[in-house]
Amino acid sequence: MPSFNKILIANRGEIACRVMRTAQALGYRTVAVYSEADSDARHVQLADEAVCIGPAPVAQSYLSIDAIIDAARRTCADAIHPGYGFLSENADFARACEAAAITFIGPTVEAIHLMGSKRLSKLAMLEAGVPCIPGYEGAEQDDATLAREAQRIGYPLMIKASAGGGGRGMRLVEEPDQLLAQLRTARSEAQNAFGSAELILEKAVIEPRHVEIQVFGDQLGNLVYLGERDCSVQRRHQKVIEEAPCPVMTPELRQAMGEAAVKAARTVNYVGAGTVEFLLAASGAFYFLEMNTRLQVEHPVTELVTGQDLVAWQIIVAEGLPLPLEQDEIKQNGHAMEVRLYAEDPAAGFLPQTGQVLRWEPAEVDGIRIDHGLVEGQAVTPFYDPMLAKVIAWGATRDEARRKLARAVEDCVLLGVKGNQRFLSNLLRHPHFAAGEATTAFIGEQFGSDASLSPQPISPAELAIAATLLYQASASANAHQGGLAGWRSAGNAPWRLVLRQGEQKHAVELAVHDAGQQPRLLARVSSTEIAIRLLRADGRWAVVELDGIRRRIAYHQQAQQLWLFGQNGDLELQDVTHEPVGSQGGAGSGTVKAPMDGAIVEVLVSEGERVGKGQLLVVLEAMKMEHPLKAGVDGVIRRVQVTRGDQVKSRQLLVEVEEA
Repeated sequence: MPSFNKILIANRGEIACRVMRTAQALGYRTVAVYSEADSDARHVQLADEAVCIGPAPVAQSYLSIDAIIDAARRTCADAIHPGYGFLSENADFARACEAAAITFIGPTVEAIHLMGSKRLSKLAMLEAGVPCIPGYEGAEQDDATLAREAQRIGYPLMIKASAGGGGRGMRLVEEPDQLLAQLRTARSEAQNAFGSAELILEKAVIEPRHVEIQVFGDQLGNLVYLGERDCSVQRRHQKVIEEAPCPVMTPELRQAMGEAAVKAARTVNYVGAGTVEFLLAASGAFYFLEMNTRLQVEHPVTELVTGQDLVAWQIIVAEGLPLPLEQDEIKQNGHAMEVRLYAEDPAAGFLPQTGQVLRWEPAEVDGIRIDHGLVEGQAVTPFYDPMLAKVIAWGATRDEARRKLARAVEDCVLLGVKGNQRFLSNLLRHPHFAAGEATTAFIGEQFGSDASLSPQPISPAELAIAATLLYQASASANAHQGGLAGWRSAGNAPWRLVLRQGEQKHAVELAVHDAGQQPRLLARVSSTEIAIRLLRADGRWAVVELDGIRRRIAYHQQAQQLWLFGQNGDLELQDVTHEPVGSQGGAGSGTVKAPMDGAIVEVLVSEGERVGKGQLLVVLEAMKMEHPLKAGVDGVIRRVQVTRGDQVKSRQLLVEVEEA
């Protein structure tokens, strides 16, 4: 007899959808929880039942233990799966489930408590004989103690949030004079993200690989490892590409790391899915980093190479059953690779993006799996992590998986919100990564000048396509009006359009040679002429012929607004041909505006104060990260429009600086 029948998923987005898929396939009923901002989200639509647990801020919804336990009681859910993030590694949450007689699909309270603290877990690993990086894991957390310990450890060193993960509360310090400022930022991020400002210090291992081992334990004392994942390609300590197996792994090294991971798990009688993370030096030496007591974001790559469903394993173990396989039965086949699709703009310093998802069409490529929580029309808000989807590829070889993944990333259509597809595609196609040589230093050292990291001009071809679609929409509207609608006294004179992209305007001339069902036009953009023919446009896809070559283009149009899925991802254009001159005055260089929706966590200046160019004025928190906003000019603060705690909208004026 199963010990539970209905599973509440205490999470949102793609991981909530992914857990539901397996739970429902195994015959369990599922319950979604959601905040007011997520009322129309995909995970809400997929669940058998759904309960609103509070307002948008995570502290009042997805981090509210009482609200989630109450939702389980109201729906008679007898098990809770926490996903990852939020409360997944919160010992108090696991304890509350236990007190409410609800099965927590995860490890024990004791294991979460110990391994959830980088400080305590490292002490336990040192005692167990697991290799660790030299550092400071003490309870004294004042600046003087940390500065003294940093001097002992030596620079460069890493500051890490003891309770953290995902790069939050983590800072590289290369010189002593950087330490105090980085401690302040790390503490603030750690407190906001994890509710604990406790930090540890570690000697920085230069240019290592980041390799993690998937472990699994059952309630009968069995423990196994399911191979490794290489997560070396990182930006700001956040994983960007994950793959299995590791390109430099040998059978001997895999066994040594696997056995060390199992030893780490055995110290806490580990039950369920866990990941032991290591730094792998070029010499082959490896060092314990941390243990994540939950399912990892990148678990699909392990699933694809082992053929196992790790969520199903979690549920089986939570029911008290033995692990499905013993160690010698676990095999790897082929290669798998994963990237994370984020709502962010790499060309603007990876600024998180908010807005409405107007089009979402996942790629359809053989051997591709896409885990996502998106539906068209939903809002991407500043309240949650900007990850939208995971794109995972399997291939018989590493290069096959890499090629498939690059194509799938390029073919995932996302309109209305900027995404990081071009950045991911260029990473996957980079020769250094293709050769399997990437370490944690790869992006910083090999990729800094990539075209995806700076604004790229819209191409004449893209402007020609946009102008043609706007012309066709106008012509169709005029045809429906009848009479003299659309009549032009200029005869065959070219149509002249002005299209705005951001702050830039582009002039396009269209000479119409055939205004039939498949219009033929000649577009002129500056000195470039492009022969274009519109073969089909259905509101989602357009088929155009450019200088004799056919292309299929995803698009979305609302009145004079047009979104194109171009070579650099989402392109937003507006037809401003008939806009009065001077109606779009821009803000001066002395204004500081919110780059996205978010909350003001610090205001560091006051009106009348003299400031210098580059001086920090305001700190904005959005999508779990802090964003410093600085003065663009030397001058005097003329107006401060916000105070700490204010919620602000994208492009909202925050501070005005009168230039000196």
